[in-house]
Amino acid sequence: MRAPSNLTFDRRDFLRGATALTAAGVSGLATAQQPGQPNADNAVSLSQLHAPTEAPEKTPGPFEAPDQRIGFAVVGLGHLTLNQILPAMAKSKYCKPVALVSGSPEKARKMAAQYGIRPEAIYDYASYDRLARNPEVKVIYIVLPNSMHAEFVIRGARAGKHILCEKPMATSAADCERMIAACKAADVKLMIAYRQQYEPMNRALGKMIREGKLGSLRTIIASNTQDQGDPTQWRQNRKLGGGGCLPDVGIYCLNAARFLSGEEPTEVFGATWQPTDDPRFKEVEASCTFTLRFPSGLLATCSSGYAGHRSQFLRLECADGWAELNPAFGYTGLKLRSSRLVDGHETIMEPKIEEQDQFALEMDHMALCVMQNTNPHTPGEEGLHDQRLVEAIYESARTGRSVKVPPPPAPTRGPELPPKS
Repeated sequence: MRAPSNLTFDRRDFLRGATALTAAGVSGLATAQQPGQPNADNAVSLSQLHAPTEAPEKTPGPFEAPDQRIGFAVVGLGHLTLNQILPAMAKSKYCKPVALVSGSPEKARKMAAQYGIRPEAIYDYASYDRLARNPEVKVIYIVLPNSMHAEFVIRGARAGKHILCEKPMATSAADCERMIAACKAADVKLMIAYRQQYEPMNRALGKMIREGKLGSLRTIIASNTQDQGDPTQWRQNRKLGGGGCLPDVGIYCLNAARFLSGEEPTEVFGATWQPTDDPRFKEVEASCTFTLRFPSGLLATCSSGYAGHRSQFLRLECADGWAELNPAFGYTGLKLRSSRLVDGHETIMEPKIEEQDQFALEMDHMALCVMQNTNPHTPGEEGLHDQRLVEAIYESARTGRSVKVPPPPAPTRGPELPPKS
């Protein structure tokens, strides 16, 4: 509505009025919230300032009100939790941290103060089962050394809480099966934190392949290497880690080959290298290379390492073009490129895809699954099959022979991302 000509408004008057309307809860575009759906009343629309030739602006959100968000208990306050997971809570739409479990009371107290968590919602590993009596906690996020996943997932399920567990799922397929069985018996959801399956560039790459934009997929080449430091950290301990670079960083290459191709490998061949003169690798391999053979004839050649400068890339070679993420697998900075023949010219395309916090995306997915009572996209069965493949790769490395792998008895992935409004 145009203001009468005898009235004038400055920016301060306008903002003061807008603030009053917001405080009063006025929203001409609000819609009723549906049961089990995020609150659409919180959505805000802004007019577009630019011409149709420009990319439209995106207003963040809608974000769920704090009292409607799904409460998470985070178990383990190591690097990943402090540097990625807890900060991502501030970027999430549907989650909030409401409890911490740690073996360090001082660290837990400091982090609770930073994130507004009540002091009485701090637990140690012995009192972990008391989470059952905390109604704020709906989901437990397990961020512990790999060998501890099974115990704390099973105990969390018995406490009646839904579970989000870091990858790799466990250190043995038998433990993965126990975790799945415990969550089914307790009628709680189990999701494995394969963040790359929720990341926008990975999803765009998968869509490109599924829609045949580059022709039939022929070859996958992937590498994930980093130079480990402290030889005393738990990842260098075979019992705690279940292996070295393969289950930690190599699993990204393995899982990407599976979810991007949409196939399951039928045969694997692996080789490992464990230097004898490096104290970091007394128990675990420094590098692992492996090849996956798929039913279509597709081959995936993957490498992972703990003793080389950081190198992360993923390349898909197809009949009519190629696509790559370089770098790939990292928390930030991913870049997607593809190439194919256009009007007789080889054309490189670099889509501008907004980077989003991968941890916020995966946690929001879990929260929506709880809100809407849907199964996670990456359930326990996804982690179980990766673990079976990891064990087959290690067997191949020990024997020097390829190992046949039976397909999973049922699809390992749940539905795609549930609708957000």
